[in-house]
Amino acid sequence: MGTPGKAIKGIFFLIMTFADKILAFNDNLDLDPALLPDGISVMNPFRGPYAGTIRSVTSQFYRRFYADNDLRHLILGINPGRFGAGVTGVPFTDTKRMKEVCGISIDIDPTHEPSSVFVYEVVDAFGGPVPFYRKFYINSVCPLGFTRSNEKGNEVNYNFYDDRQLQEAVTPFIIDCIERQIDFGTATDRCYCMGRGKNFKYLNALNRQQKWFGEVVPLDHPRFVVQYRSRRMAEYVDQYVQALSQQH
Repeated sequence: MGTPGKAIKGIFFLIMTFADKILAFNDNLDLDPALLPDGISVMNPFRGPYAGTIRSVTSQFYRRFYADNDLRHLILGINPGRFGAGVTGVPFTDTKRMKEVCGISIDIDPTHEPSSVFVYEVVDAFGGPVPFYRKFYINSVCPLGFTRSNEKGNEVNYNFYDDRQLQEAVTPFIIDCIERQIDFGTATDRCYCMGRGKNFKYLNALNRQQKWFGEVVPLDHPRFVVQYRSRRMAEYVDQYVQALSQQH
């Protein structure tokens, strides 16, 4: 027989909304810095100096757009950046998009994240945040970000796959996080991956091993589009819409 405590916890999880599950997931995100290679720091907005503000903003955001139990597809980026989720707690959403598009003010110095610009062009193409977020849930392969000091002593973003030792150290954490998010009630016929190169190669290999999704669909990373293909942004938005609208 199962224990009464576990049964009650299971029933409570079933009646939680998608928003409740995301917020509980974020609250419990933690990664031991001792696991990381020298010179690399973990970036966890939910435990940093602005954690109280970020928890308030994410609570407003997810309760506004995810207060249901609709089936959604996962869209996974690489890992959070300093000016997007590193500040707002919401992947690919900087303070400007949070206020102007999502209608949620954040009491932190304004930030501009280039990837957020493209993502919200895609969101707009779906009719805005309400219809878009009803169908999709965006996070990252690794939901916590990393930084390192460059030659000038400035902290810069660092991808989990940029260092073999770092990648190996965080893979158990990544597996656990993806499985916990699938348990929210996300669709498993396919998952979308932002980044056709290393991010897709890593996630696709992990998926073949873990057998989470029927397929992993690669998409160009928003940062690549904004930085190298800005004049063709409308074309890439159309590509995203076509890929995200596919039916099986």
